Amino acid sequence: MKTNYLKIGILLITTIGITSAAKAQKNDSLKQIYYADRYSNYDHIENTGGRLKEHIRTNWKNKVYEMTLVNNTMTGLYVEGEKIPAANWGKYSTVIAAIREQIRKDRIQAKKDQAQARLDQIQAGKDQEQARRDQQQAEKDQVQARLDQKQAERDQEEARKDQAQANEEAKRDQEQARKDQAQAKLDQEQAQRDQEQARLDQIQAKKDQEEARKDQELMKQLIADVVSDKIVPDEKSLHDLTIDDDEMTVNGKKQPDDVFRKYKEKYKRFSQGNFSYENSPDSHSIHISRNSYK
Repeated sequence: MKTNYLKIGILLITTIGITSAAKAQKNDSLKQIYYADRYSNYDHIENTGGRLKEHIRTNWKNKVYEMTLVNNTMTGLYVEGEKIPAANWGKYSTVIAAIREQIRKDRIQAKKDQAQARLDQIQAGKDQEQARRDQQQAEKDQVQARLDQKQAERDQEEARKDQAQANEEAKRDQEQARKDQAQAKLDQEQAQRDQEQARLDQIQAKKDQEEARKDQELMKQLIADVVSDKIVPDEKSLHDLTIDDDEMTVNGKKQPDDVFRKYKEKYKRFSQGNFSYENSPDSHSIHISRNSYK
């Protein structure tokens, strides 16, 4: 089973009040929270003073594994919330290797996806330029069609003059003129169709560009609202956000219903599809994707 890892760490901080309850009751509370969030997967990497610390949490084949590594050396392991002594880590070497291999593949795929997005953007620019060239060619073709039509008319007039001198030759010339005129009409109609298609392509390109601009503007406003509503302390703290018809999550955490309803109503452009926002620390870029929107 392939597990998709977020590119940023999700810090789950659970504050448990100090009460007079027994230690066993406190452990039960932690266990309930743990099982409620057993499908929250992440791979969080911190680099402090050259010391690379990685914290991995994943549901692998219906078991939750948590491990910490310092400079690529494992320093802690939990399975289903149970701390595994270092002496027993060898029993889990196969599954740990599989998890880390999957993480490596996911990181490679993420970089490929980002590169493909850049290529798609370049291709869109080329397509727009080609549409402009097609329109220019269509205009040239239309001018040529008019010239051809005028030439056909001149040929027809010449044929009438020739008919006075030689009836048979005039008939041949007249037939040729009719064919030339028909071809000129076909050329003109084709030029008009080409021009209309180029116009439609240009309109579509402008629409696509405007949609992208609206998405960026609306995304800035959404981020500002999330910070203003104190869902995250600042823009840099917002690592990922999703909105669909059923729920809203921020940094992997499902938001309360009242918050979800507020953002669903205000940002219908995003909530009417499957919308996700991701701020990748590897490239410091913003990626927006959704299946559809109205």
